[in-house]
Amino acid sequence: MFSIHVFAQGLPLLLHAALATIGISLTGLVIGFFVGIAVCSARLAPNALAQRLGGAYVFFFRGVPMLVQLLLVYYLLPFVGINVSPVVAAISAVSLCSASYIAEILRGGFLNIPPGQMEAARMLGLSPLDMLRRIQVPQAFRMTLPSLVNEMVLLIKASSLISVVGVAELTRTAQNIAASTYRPLEAYLAAGLIYFVICGALALVAHAAEHRLQHT
Repeated sequence: MFSIHVFAQGLPLLLHAALATIGISLTGLVIGFFVGIAVCSARLAPNALAQRLGGAYVFFFRGVPMLVQLLLVYYLLPFVGINVSPVVAAISAVSLCSASYIAEILRGGFLNIPPGQMEAARMLGLSPLDMLRRIQVPQAFRMTLPSLVNEMVLLIKASSLISVVGVAELTRTAQNIAASTYRPLEAYLAAGLIYFVICGALALVAHAAEHRLQHT
């Protein structure tokens, strides 16, 4: 029989673990966004070598499962003499993985910017960095906001994989509660509801931001 007591007793621990999930996911998304801009710029660069390097990055990180990437980062860094905590390893893997998807999302946005705007910017004497910062990134961000939010939601859910490297995030905490209470239904149902609330809140905030951008 379903136990409300076990369900309610585990909520505080799960809510605290949800903060770790959100923190790691947001940090990974922010770092991944800036890495993604660099990768996207390489993919769109006139230099053939830069295009190939950017393409290879996207090909690798989109082709290898995130779980394998987590384990590679977690075990590879100490192997080469770089000792980091599980949280740092998790953030690094999440950032590198999300950057490959963000790069392709932004690339689609950049390709939709009218070429005439870039020609006008060159005539005005703007440098490539200024064009990227003032014209390309803002417009690409606006056009790709729904896709970026979808990536964030997927990242929140995929963050459950970081439990394999010992990070006490939401899924790992639910596993610990289920193991200690022998009540897996209550533990995983509570975790599922918290994931639902987090992702639902992100979708609502993104919808409001998208609506506001459309009217500015």
